[in-house]
Amino acid sequence: MTSSTRWDAAINAALVEARETLASVAGVLSGPGVRTGHADVQSRSDIPIGAVMLGPAGEVLSRGHNEREVNGDPMAHAEVIAMRRACAHRGTWNLSDCTLVVTLEPCPMCAGAAVMAHVGRIVFGAWDVKLGACGSVWDIPRDPHVGAHPEVIGGVEEDACRELLKEFFAAQRSPFTR
Repeated sequence: MTSSTRWDAAINAALVEARETLASVAGVLSGPGVRTGHADVQSRSDIPIGAVMLGPAGEVLSRGHNEREVNGDPMAHAEVIAMRRACAHRGTWNLSDCTLVVTLEPCPMCAGAAVMAHVGRIVFGAWDVKLGACGSVWDIPRDPHVGAHPEVIGGVEEDACRELLKEFFAAQRSPFTR
């Protein structure tokens, strides 16, 4: 079993959660007297990134998707939400026996939060060449100056994760979404 095959189901669960980013905005924009289409939802939505936290036996402890726009919270990244929920579920901040699975390489804030929570493993789909902090631009989890050093596995179901982001940004740039 290759490492990517091992993580396919988990990354697919994170992809489902990423699509919830769009659905959460649709829920806010819908209701009596509100007329909106898919393009309006996408133009006011967060970037569709999803995360799941897996426990020691591979069970899903928590899920999260970006909620910055919906909640007006700059810290509401998918990874942070999933880690907070896992900690609440377990009653501890220490996630050393857990795996964070996310559709996009974590940014510096999320990689730092994973290190601070002692996450044992980070698995992600698409590489982030602009803000990636798990090997592409920076490598916070493997920095010799930090205490915890989670295992990092990148590029799992990379094409599917990247395609969701490409579709989202193409709709953002389309003149029909404004």
